Amino acid sequence: MSASSLFNFPLIRLRSLSHLPLSSLRSVSVPISQRKLPTFRAFSGTAMTTDAKDAGMDAVQRRLMFEDECILVDETDRVVGHDSKYNCHLMENIEAKNLLHRAFSVFLFNSNYELLLQQRSKAKVTFPLVWTNTCCSHPLYRESELIEENTLGVRNAAQRKLLDELGIVAEDVPVDEFTPLGRMLYKAPSDGKWGEHELDYLLFIVRDVKVQPNPDEVADVKYVSREELKELVKKADAGEEGLKLSPWFRLVVDNFLMKWWDHVEKGTLSEAVDMKTIHKL
Repeated sequence: MSASSLFNFPLIRLRSLSHLPLSSLRSVSVPISQRKLPTFRAFSGTAMTTDAKDAGMDAVQRRLMFEDECILVDETDRVVGHDSKYNCHLMENIEAKNLLHRAFSVFLFNSNYELLLQQRSKAKVTFPLVWTNTCCSHPLYRESELIEENTLGVRNAAQRKLLDELGIVAEDVPVDEFTPLGRMLYKAPSDGKWGEHELDYLLFIVRDVKVQPNPDEVADVKYVSREELKELVKKADAGEEGLKLSPWFRLVVDNFLMKWWDHVEKGTLSEAVDMKTIHKL
């Protein structure tokens, strides 16, 4: 998909959202070998000062919150700037400035068509200890992850984070094996201070991999069948065993996952691809 074609998508409006008060910037398609990072202004949100809650933040998570630069986009997925992971996840910035950043969610299946789930680490700033899909994170404001042709930047980021979080080496998850099936836009508060407001790329891949979870990122992992996932959802709905699911994972389960799972088992994932629509959930 060309960079220019990414800027004109029909929107399925399931719930009205206010438009971002951000200036639109035109992207110019150039050969990758000549590409430089586009010059966008960084959006200054809350200053990076340490309040009482931040003082207790895990050192690794704190470094990532302040050093990682997320890609800010508008509701058509056009890049409009960049800001720290810290600022992008503060609910006061999300609500007051409507900051929206690009994200991805990986759904990795093994050859038995079981889905790999992870429980997020207790140290995570947003949604600690909740169960979610295989890997959820953000492409960063760097050349290799800003490439828009064939969603290569997002796929590069997914490969990077699968290694960071789950110890899955790049050779086991080649970037050309990821199938981007669609995108969704959602907003979800975490604990009052933190939250998510993401335009999320949904990436599917079928591979047998060796998993070595990073305890700073992941508390537990498990493969589940379709029926086992349904039981997990029932337990979460009933509040059993203190089990919780991430809001983005639940949106995918409720709206897309089961029909896409059919395509995983049939080997027909390409028939389910719809990258022209941004689902507002």
